[in-house]
Amino acid sequence: MAKQAILGLFQDAESAANAGDALKSAGIADTEYDFLTDSPYPEGAFGEREEKHNLYLYPFIGALLGLTSGILITAMTQVAYPLETGGKPILSLPPMAIVCYEGTMLGAILFTVIGIVFESRLPKMKMGLYDNRITQGLIGLLVNAEQEKGPEVMQILNGAGAVDVKSEDD
Repeated sequence: MAKQAILGLFQDAESAANAGDALKSAGIADTEYDFLTDSPYPEGAFGEREEKHNLYLYPFIGALLGLTSGILITAMTQVAYPLETGGKPILSLPPMAIVCYEGTMLGAILFTVIGIVFESRLPKMKMGLYDNRITQGLIGLLVNAEQEKGPEVMQILNGAGAVDVKSEDD
């Protein structure tokens, strides 16, 4: 089934939230629409779904990779160039601990930044339907509905008090 993007612009948050409720009661799945604003609103202010994220996994994986890299680099260096100093063991743990700690922190930080980029859905190659009036204070409600539900969605958005409704066909 082909999807059609429809954007409704609203003057205030209450009418945008009412439009979201009307879409939900009309059988449009909450994954099919999203609210676009120029300023941050509290999560759930429009009655939208709670976004799932896996950001906590990125630093954990990065820390494990950094620790593993630190252990491998220090152990392989000491084994490749063995310097026996006064009968001490070739693999010395105190210097290895410092490098492993730094590798763990570096891996966690780098993977956290990478995780933020991916969880923010960046880079977005296709911009999609947008209106510059959203940056001037209007609230956008972007709906990706089936083509046959397009007129019904436009009617719902207009009925909820949309200032303007446009589709990607316009």
